Amino acid sequence: MMKSMIKNAQLILPDRIEKGGLLLEDDKICEIYFGDTPNILDAKVIDAEGNYVSPGFIDMHTHGAGGADFMDGTTEAFVTACRTHLEHGTTTILPTTLSAGFHEMYSVVDSFRKAREILGKAPYMPGLHFEGPYFSMEQRGAQDPKFIKDPDKKEYSEIIEYAKGDIKRWSIAPELNGAMEMGDYLHQHGILPSIGHSNAEYAHVKEAMNHHYTHITHLYSGMSTITRRSGFRYLGVIESAYALEDLTVEVIADGCHIPPELLHMVYRLKGTNKTCMITDSLRCTGQNVTESITGSLENGQRIIIEDGVAKLPDRSAFAGSIATTDRLVRTAYKLAGIPLVDSIKMMTITPAKILNIDNERGSIEKGKIADLVIFNDNIDIKYVICSGKVVKA
Repeated sequence: MMKSMIKNAQLILPDRIEKGGLLLEDDKICEIYFGDTPNILDAKVIDAEGNYVSPGFIDMHTHGAGGADFMDGTTEAFVTACRTHLEHGTTTILPTTLSAGFHEMYSVVDSFRKAREILGKAPYMPGLHFEGPYFSMEQRGAQDPKFIKDPDKKEYSEIIEYAKGDIKRWSIAPELNGAMEMGDYLHQHGILPSIGHSNAEYAHVKEAMNHHYTHITHLYSGMSTITRRSGFRYLGVIESAYALEDLTVEVIADGCHIPPELLHMVYRLKGTNKTCMITDSLRCTGQNVTESITGSLENGQRIIIEDGVAKLPDRSAFAGSIATTDRLVRTAYKLAGIPLVDSIKMMTITPAKILNIDNERGSIEKGKIADLVIFNDNIDIKYVICSGKVVKA
């Protein structure tokens, strides 16, 4: 049995911060100590030196990092991107696709499986997030228009069967023909249907909830807002996210996609139990470049990087973020003024609950998997621990 003791820590628990330490046995949190920690002779000691110890960060929407995009369809791309995010505290990750031809999607599934064998649980990959191609053309954003279409049951059912449980969530515009039926089908196969790149109005969103759409993909990005017809106002997806309290939302908390003031408003109105933070990061994340490609190198689109964010070449819209999860926490805590406990909650236990993996991950509790991050008040990462093993020090 491998034992490790973390001492001199400020433990970030779901509702408070306490001075103390942790005893890890193999891949689990075995004991939580408040105040002084005991000396355990056969335990390896990690001195947190008064820094914070948090659950590992969970990113449920990311396209790549370190010069690699998951749409590259290679094992090496998966490994590179995942290890880049791991350095920044992401211990659980959902690799995300873009709208593309389905031959590319099958390749992504194959590469995901091979990469998971190589990476083990550093980081843990519970499944894939398919973003598209069943989107609104008007709200496609940086998604390639030549792939945008209505849901095709033969197409999506065949890849779900092929994936054998390796697809964890799928983002779709619910107003499209066949989208409601697809929501039911996804739910039956254990896949989270999510509303994304959608031009829906309130009635569509409310109906979608009856077909298991319970989550909103990157709130404020690629979605409808209030419109007027004959003087009457109609709620878009943004307003519906607030009006329908049971919906959970994710936000790209890089300080660019939504300003810190708006991030604080989402936090205040939706609350930490319904809000999680995502990177929506691209291949250029972690690189010092001014141009890059979104999507695969073969079929992707050119983008530019400036002002801390990725943009379409004509600067008409953002194309995705270059953020890592530590930047999200720093933005929420330092710029949006959200208490650290709540900032961490939106990066850990809330996404864990949305993905239904909170029985094992997302909080510092006895018996849970020892995925942990140690950082200072500036959210500079000092240690990353996956399944009880130090993977960055």
